[in-house]
Amino acid sequence: MHYLDHAAATPMRPEVWEAMRPYALEVFGNASGSHAVSRQAKNALEEARERTAAVLGAEPAEIVFTSGGTESDNLAVQGAVLAADDGGLVTTGIEHEAVLETAAFLESLGRDVVVVDPAADGVIRPEAVADAVSANTALVSIMLANNETGVIQPVSEVSALLRSRGVSVPIHTDAVQAFASERIDVRRLGVDLLSLSGHKIGGPKGVGLLWIRRGLRLEPVIHGGGQEMGRRAGTSNVMGAIGMSVAMELADGDRTRFRRRVAEERDSFETTLRGAAPSVEVTGRGLLRLASHSHVRVPGLDQQTALIRLDRAAVAASAGSACSSGAATTSHVLLAMGMGVSEARTALRFSFGWTTKVGEGAQAARLVSEAIRSR
Repeated sequence: MHYLDHAAATPMRPEVWEAMRPYALEVFGNASGSHAVSRQAKNALEEARERTAAVLGAEPAEIVFTSGGTESDNLAVQGAVLAADDGGLVTTGIEHEAVLETAAFLESLGRDVVVVDPAADGVIRPEAVADAVSANTALVSIMLANNETGVIQPVSEVSALLRSRGVSVPIHTDAVQAFASERIDVRRLGVDLLSLSGHKIGGPKGVGLLWIRRGLRLEPVIHGGGQEMGRRAGTSNVMGAIGMSVAMELADGDRTRFRRRVAEERDSFETTLRGAAPSVEVTGRGLLRLASHSHVRVPGLDQQTALIRLDRAAVAASAGSACSSGAATTSHVLLAMGMGVSEARTALRFSFGWTTKVGEGAQAARLVSEAIRSR
């Protein structure tokens, strides 16, 4: 199997499982308890918080562990907007569903929501975001890199432009797809909230985090026991937090090699595919994009049929976001870029990761070209 769907989920690194294993079988206590067994779990949880914070250039108290990127996005967007009286949201049309569905929910509550679409190349223009901000805007949410196209967004430029205009509105970025290949220092990035997920970086499913700049007030989304310093209730996933911290450290330490290796395979994949099928168009070609992503469009292609053929040929790919690609929907990202429905339904996403082997890009491309030629 040529697994080219790392953007949906990447295999867990062995070192991560080895680090997690004791917290499933031995250090099993509830971190909220007061006895020795619970203290062991609590100490491990706080160590994981310190380790994740160190990777991000943050303070441990600014880290909130969540159940994944979706909850992290929800906590950031709902939390910031609902904490402000009559506060509104400015976001973009290419965000993950976790942000856009939350935006729709806030709008149903009567909150002002402005959605900024990208230019035809898939890049959000900073001026368009800044111009959409008004006096009642409580949050700007713009992803660091698009989960479908891989195109990197100008988050730092948006932050700098707003500050130059004297606007101090908090900024949230969904960095779930970006972290594996892009070094992230939250201070330099110029944001106030940042979301990550474990299973995109060789960590476990069911855990993520939200970095919250010290002093920023959020309304909790999950209420209950007051864990995570009152910001996110629920029994702490100690094992997941440990796995998340180790996965982040491994990704951070391997990032330069990872980028070089997956970019070579991605580029080889695109060169081979376009050589065999000249009509193939690569979204974001020539732009800043993640080294791991290749988003292609094939005129006349039926993407669902193509995915079935690819699966039979032992190539795992997707039509877009893993949260919606199982349904017969059209990519909201491509529609926001100005594509028509028929054109958007000719797109396929291939994404490489830490398990990608040397030469796999070209090998997979030959299988893909056969699958799309047989339509």
